[in-house]
Amino acid sequence: MNTYDFDKTIFYPDSTACFYRYCLRRYPAAVFPTLKESARAAMYYRRGELSAKALKEQLFSFLPQVRDIDAAVADFWQRNEKRIGGWYLRQKRSDDLILSASPRFLLQPICDKLGVELIATEMDRHTGKISGENCHDHEKVRRFYLRDPEGHTENFYSDSLTDTPMAEIADHAFLVTKHKLSPWPDK
Repeated sequence: MNTYDFDKTIFYPDSTACFYRYCLRRYPAAVFPTLKESARAAMYYRRGELSAKALKEQLFSFLPQVRDIDAAVADFWQRNEKRIGGWYLRQKRSDDLILSASPRFLLQPICDKLGVELIATEMDRHTGKISGENCHDHEKVRRFYLRDPEGHTENFYSDSLTDTPMAEIADHAFLVTKHKLSPWPDK
């Protein structure tokens, strides 16, 4: 099995940020009232005073105001599927597993279309609330082994060194920079 991060790895740039901008354009009446608090949350996050989970919940606090979130996600992917890296599509296998900090409700439709499995942040698409932890860093490894205690990954791909815990359990790991692969540093 090969395992992949999603954002800035097989999809460029970041699906959460792209979806937020999409919603800002398509649903301004839902998003604009949350902008001031979201900007404040982003500032606290950058200063290390707010968790990624709390930041995401604030950013997605507009979701209750979007009438048909499933239709919005479907339209988003119709417009953005082309951002999936060709390098990934050429090597994709049916047993691939994507591990992402992005919300499951956002990534599940594209993973279903690609025919691959997904482990992601569990966010309620109607409330923006996250159950459990943000699927990042060591949480990816924990969920990988929760899925399959005897799990094994041949190759791991990510754009970020914060994914070193996943890289360490893979036979081989690759750093992805704008769809270009290089060996994982110090692996």
